[in-house]
Amino acid sequence: MPAKVWLLIIGMALNVTGSSFLWPINTIFMHEHLGKSLTIAGIVLLLNSGAGIIGNLTGGLLFDKLGGYRTIMLGVSISFTTSFLLIWFHDFWSYSILLVFMGFGMGIVFPSMYALAGTMWKEGGRKAFNRIYIAQNVGVALGAALGGLAASYSFTLSFISCSALSLLFFMIVLFGFKGIEENESGSVQTVFSQKKRIHNKQAFFALLILCGGYLLAWIGYVQWQSTIASYTQDLGVTLKMYSLLWTVNGLFIVLGQPLINVFLKKWLHSTTSQILVGYVIFIISFVIVGNAKDFSGFMIAMIVLTIGEMLVWPGVPSIAAELAPQGRAGFYQGIVNSTATGGRMLGPLFGGMIADLFNISILFQTIIGLMVLAFMLTIVYIRNRQSIRKTNPSQSAAV
Repeated sequence: MPAKVWLLIIGMALNVTGSSFLWPINTIFMHEHLGKSLTIAGIVLLLNSGAGIIGNLTGGLLFDKLGGYRTIMLGVSISFTTSFLLIWFHDFWSYSILLVFMGFGMGIVFPSMYALAGTMWKEGGRKAFNRIYIAQNVGVALGAALGGLAASYSFTLSFISCSALSLLFFMIVLFGFKGIEENESGSVQTVFSQKKRIHNKQAFFALLILCGGYLLAWIGYVQWQSTIASYTQDLGVTLKMYSLLWTVNGLFIVLGQPLINVFLKKWLHSTTSQILVGYVIFIISFVIVGNAKDFSGFMIAMIVLTIGEMLVWPGVPSIAAELAPQGRAGFYQGIVNSTATGGRMLGPLFGGMIADLFNISILFQTIIGLMVLAFMLTIVYIRNRQSIRKTNPSQSAAV
């Protein structure tokens, strides 16, 4: 692996560690410290995710026009500036506005980091992207653990830590990324940059069915970062203990991958079967968390959730790659990525409104219902592909 790819990996880990100081405490800070409802907190997080989408699209366009170095410098400059201002200005309106700009800056950085990894280590294939993905999870584990610890003393300490790591990442980009080769154009593709007509409408329709379930799963998953975060506080779970849940999540993903691979090779051979089992595991995790009364219950639910996550999240992009016609892989992956981001946008607001209008128990029941619907949509997808395969054997089934 090229040395500069290692620099990307280290940079990604630092970047995500810094942001992870904040995202587990966002809802807690707005709800418990600033006294805002869960619905209001959900709207702010929706705007943060929306800004991230705009940042992703902007980052993709700028990468093609300006190159990776200048694009990443722009994104990290915005992220560092907003994180620094948060130290001094964190009343509700300042916090909300700065969080939106931070989402935009972070959104610019991510597509360029992935694109650079792919163009700098072409012979590595998927390995380059897998290493970046692992770096993200290391950042999540470290950031969540240290962020919760810092917030248990002072929220301001969390803001200072986030800003310090953003500054460190800025320095690595400024002095380490300069001169990185990124001569490949068009490596970053978004839904809006695609000009070709969709000729294989059957495959595209099948992808939309699959992504419908994917969207519902993400809406449920992000409750752990929003409404469930606040719920743990109501039950007396400290910020340190809550952050430990995400530390376990990140470490389990990194360290448990070999065990999951053995399990898949032995019992779950098709990608769709992995997704179906993953949705069932998601349902079990929400049944557990709905009955959790102390930290141990939340920890068990998180471990179960993580197993489901490891089955579902890689599975949908994999199927999208199989469904994609020649030259349309970027477009199909763009649909999948947009679906996940849409779930992250809608989830906090959706969960916050249900928790405010009804109660947390109704929310858990609703999320379980969404997971059941996601399972059913995947069944519809499987039958759709099997039907197409019978009528047109030459077409890939992707099941």
